[in-house]
Amino acid sequence: MSFTGKVSKGLMTAALGFSLMGGGTYAYFSDSEVTNNTFAAGTLDLSVDPETIVNLDNLKPGDEIQREFTLSNDGSLDISKVLLETSYTVNDAKQNNNDDFAKHIKVTILYNQANATTPVVETTLYDLQNQTPDITEIDDFVGNDTRPDGLKVGEKEKILVLFEFVDNGEDQNEFQGDALQVQWKFNAEQTEGTLYEE
Repeated sequence: MSFTGKVSKGLMTAALGFSLMGGGTYAYFSDSEVTNNTFAAGTLDLSVDPETIVNLDNLKPGDEIQREFTLSNDGSLDISKVLLETSYTVNDAKQNNNDDFAKHIKVTILYNQANATTPVVETTLYDLQNQTPDITEIDDFVGNDTRPDGLKVGEKEKILVLFEFVDNGEDQNEFQGDALQVQWKFNAEQTEGTLYEE
């Protein structure tokens, strides 16, 4: 081996030895920062006042009942819609019904804010059980009102409801003494997700 080759080999060996003696460490600049981030979910909180809208006895065909109730958004998120679910049971006092009592109860729900007169819902209680109307929907029937449907945080809406025991001009004696137990469930839904950018 030539002198140059021996010197090169010796230098490489020395360099390897030094790196092993140093434990393979080397020095560099560094810096670090920590950020603390929070993701907190909002709340949907719908309230209805009063909790019992109708509680009447001694109805007869032709009677009409008018009630008003208020929906309130008490949560921290806007509500895009409030869907109404209806269920009921009929207490057939004499066990003689040939028809469903709920077919004879007409329900009309009016959006009462800004004195709207066009109904949100106008149907029988029987048919309403198969529907889930948005009772905050106002675009179609409040003239110049440009507010969106739903309920913003802290907002309240008054809703007017009319019940009518329809007099169909025929014998309705089978319903004497009968009772309807009606449950309304108000389902609030959130608005669409938001993209949060800088």
